[in-house]
Amino acid sequence: MQVTETKSEGLMREFQVVLAAAELEDRLATELAGLKDKVQLKGFRPGKVPVAHLRRVYGRSIMADVVQNAVNEANQKILEENKLKLALEPRIEMPEDKAEIEKALDAKADLSFKVALEVMPTFDLVDHSDITLTKPVAAVADEEVDAALTRMAEQNRSYSDRPEGAAAETGDRVVIDFVGRIDGEVFQGGSAEDANLDLGSNTFIPGFEDQLLGAKAGEQRTVTVTFPQDYPAEQLAGKEAVFDVTVKAVQAPGEATIDDELAKTFGLESLDKLKEAVRTSLSAELDAQSRRRVKKALLDALDSRYAFDLPPTLVHQEFAAVWAQVENDLKSRGKSFEDEGTTEEKAQSEYRRIAERRVRLGLVLAQVGESADIKVPDEEVNQALIARLRQFPGREREVYDFYRKNPQAMAELRAPLFEEKVVDHVLGQVKLVEEPVSKEALFADDEDEAAPAAETASEAGASPETKTETSAA
Repeated sequence: MQVTETKSEGLMREFQVVLAAAELEDRLATELAGLKDKVQLKGFRPGKVPVAHLRRVYGRSIMADVVQNAVNEANQKILEENKLKLALEPRIEMPEDKAEIEKALDAKADLSFKVALEVMPTFDLVDHSDITLTKPVAAVADEEVDAALTRMAEQNRSYSDRPEGAAAETGDRVVIDFVGRIDGEVFQGGSAEDANLDLGSNTFIPGFEDQLLGAKAGEQRTVTVTFPQDYPAEQLAGKEAVFDVTVKAVQAPGEATIDDELAKTFGLESLDKLKEAVRTSLSAELDAQSRRRVKKALLDALDSRYAFDLPPTLVHQEFAAVWAQVENDLKSRGKSFEDEGTTEEKAQSEYRRIAERRVRLGLVLAQVGESADIKVPDEEVNQALIARLRQFPGREREVYDFYRKNPQAMAELRAPLFEEKVVDHVLGQVKLVEEPVSKEALFADDEDEAAPAAETASEAGASPETKTETSAA
């Protein structure tokens, strides 16, 4: 097998591979010899089938396997001898001349094919110890704990029927049956019986609750509303619906008491324990936001310290994913680029920059993780899988089988876990300065975050660990 590099431009490589006819013949003969002792053909004793006969019967199919094995060997040889890491699977280009291929399959001519590669960039990790980051931290105020307890008490208070003939007011609960129709047709999910609706809670479609104010037990009303443009069920978004509502009861709320009995409804022994649990929960929320902010600052710092060529196809794939998010977001909100104060061309340029940032940071984090030998234990991946299964009640076995049979899907579960471990590793190298801030300041969106749809979940790209795993092919 002769391998010759014919192109080296940026991260693109091309190699010409030539398999001599004699080598093809030798490989085919070896395979046929191994097959001779295994195959059973009518009219021949085991192990006595002439090789020439085997060649007539199985020659073409075995030669196809020979060629495929040779392609795999060539790919491995190219990677090992040139110390390359793949960004994508190699692209193999066989001769266009069918007659040439036929001769090669008969081992009567050399087989020449091209291997085109897109490789990962090589770069050195820089010293991160000179990075100084500000970590905003906020404390849970007593007022926030009190407000949370008040909401919990209100949600758990009892309701009792109002006197006969009493009209429903804001804060009351109405027990209703309803049937919804669009264009005169009943639609799925638009009907219910004995549904509890707290007026003023804004839990139903905008306008629905307002039209039940003043209603009395036993009364029937027609409620007309329009589903919001961004309603999750796309088949209902923006459509007008008419509901036939029967009010079965009007109930007044009881007193919202904050005491040990309230704590016991949540499985805690006392009000003090409930306050402690609430404070812990609110603190966890603040800590998570603080983590998000410091992670964003770290990724900004890393992005400013690295500059190297990016695999064009990886950037294209990342941009395609980001752009699909952008278009779906605009569609769900019924907006256009002009409504957002830009043009499609300008938006594409901005989001392509974001895609490039995500790919670059993904590669940096992948190399940091590889250099530090960071691993994600299988137990953590299994926990992530269990959390994923809980999102599909009733379909757990189906989803479980999908992930277990799909290595790429499992890699996508592992990737964010890997990223967080790498971020923790780098945060341990930099200098962190804590800055006390208010809750409002902690959650305030940065003015320079112009593309929230593109920078949620993983700001460093979809799966830095996936890139390193797939590039080892």
